[in-house]
Amino acid sequence: MNTPIPSLPIKEPTPRIIALYIAGSVGIIALVLSIPTHMRWTHTGVYIVSVCASTFFLSLFFINFFLYRKIKLIYRTISTLKAQKFNEDVIQDLKSNDPLADVSEEVERWAEGKAKEIEQLKSMEKFRKEFLGNVAHELKTPIFNIQGYIHTLLDGAIDDKEMSIKFLGKAGKSADRLELLVKDLLNIAKLESGTQELKIESIDVVELVQEIFENLEMRAKANNVRLEFKHHYVTPIYVDADRQLIRQAFVNLIVNSIKYGKNGGLTQISFYDLDTSYLIEVSDDGEGIDAKHLARLFERFYRIDRHRSREDGGTGLGLAIVKHAVEAHEQTVSVRSTLGLGSTFGFTLKKTKRNILQEVLEV
Repeated sequence: MNTPIPSLPIKEPTPRIIALYIAGSVGIIALVLSIPTHMRWTHTGVYIVSVCASTFFLSLFFINFFLYRKIKLIYRTISTLKAQKFNEDVIQDLKSNDPLADVSEEVERWAEGKAKEIEQLKSMEKFRKEFLGNVAHELKTPIFNIQGYIHTLLDGAIDDKEMSIKFLGKAGKSADRLELLVKDLLNIAKLESGTQELKIESIDVVELVQEIFENLEMRAKANNVRLEFKHHYVTPIYVDADRQLIRQAFVNLIVNSIKYGKNGGLTQISFYDLDTSYLIEVSDDGEGIDAKHLARLFERFYRIDRHRSREDGGTGLGLAIVKHAVEAHEQTVSVRSTLGLGSTFGFTLKKTKRNILQEVLEV
């Protein structure tokens, strides 16, 4: 059975306490050594006090100068490095007289931070592997289709005019899907890397949505879905945004509502005043989305129904592009949905100064 090693009763000893322990120990040793010499008690007392005092001051000097001084330097170095990494404004000197405790606390925080970084790296590695697997799978499908149609034609089907036209048409659709996928990947790469330069301008989102409605009118009719504003907007609603990015976000959300809306369904756009910004919502009365999917809905290539998405020609990147486009404007995007009742995607955009000035004049 192992006997536990006794420890000091002080949880975090200071230099003075350590020096006192050393001086006391040396004093006891000196007392034991002086007994065989039959020294007088008065002389013994002076001797012991002198030994203890000199030991105390020498120990305190040694601990402060050689040990704690080094620890303080290490602690300040850690703090300085952290300040450079996280851009902190002020680095204060040690507030307590116990740098050992400060360093211990700092090392614990550092260890916790490193543990979190390791978890994030593992999560990113998992995400990277999933992403590469998804990209490979998405690219493989149209490439495989194109190869199949072309090789079939080369093997003799090209002599059949009707078959040739049919296969070339299918190969063309697969090539179009491949081009769309690559284009979406490039758009997301630009947004994520921060290399996408935003051309912020004052745009009327009511006019922009009306233009998108007109462009998607035939597609909506083919799916028997109506596109309309939830309210009648007489005056323009101006926001500061990159027109092309926000247009892409609107198109992706409205196209999704058309694809997944019910036959004879309705897609509505609404705007809500939030003082310095507008909340914009795209709602449909389709089949809705199960709550378990909502948290991952804006992930790249995440699909609720993979088979149906591919049939509709989707790349699986539409909502990811919406998220990155909105966040590039330093705004937020959200979703709420109920099975059987429909879904609502919302995002905010900053009001333009023109709108704010108009509201002030109206007041």
